[in-house]
Amino acid sequence: MATSVTAPPRPRAIPTILGGGLLAGLLDATDAIIYFGIKSNVPAGRIFQYIASGLIGIRASTRLGPLGILLGVILQFTIAIGAAAVFYFAARKFPLLIRRPFLSGPIFGLGLYGFMNLIVVPLSAVPKPPHPVFSWLDLASGIFAHVVLIGIPIALIAQRSAIKRVI
Repeated sequence: MATSVTAPPRPRAIPTILGGGLLAGLLDATDAIIYFGIKSNVPAGRIFQYIASGLIGIRASTRLGPLGILLGVILQFTIAIGAAAVFYFAARKFPLLIRRPFLSGPIFGLGLYGFMNLIVVPLSAVPKPPHPVFSWLDLASGIFAHVVLIGIPIALIAQRSAIKRVI
């Protein structure tokens, strides 16, 4: 009796990287706008200027006005697309990531949260408060965004692109 061996499904690059990155970037930005708008009355433009400050500093990003906002939007989506690219290449190596998106997505999101908060942000030019205050609410919001709004959508889009490749 012959058995057929099928290769594990592999995600397609463009739908996974661009589709996953753009969706994750949009969901994450929307979450930040709503969360910081309600919590601290921060206007949407300031959120994107803060993102831009990671690259050029807060003074430059605010002095640029609308261009600082635009730079922040570009950086927001560049980072999200970069995250989706990392997931795509990992999923090519480890097909389990495609088969189990509700497991791999949250794990990826948690890893991304750690990477952003322990490596990227400390090395960036964002303003560092002299006496940082820990907030359980900010921690929960950040983890929620990375797990539910970034990790899971990227994993689901990667799975969908792999299924479409098989069909």
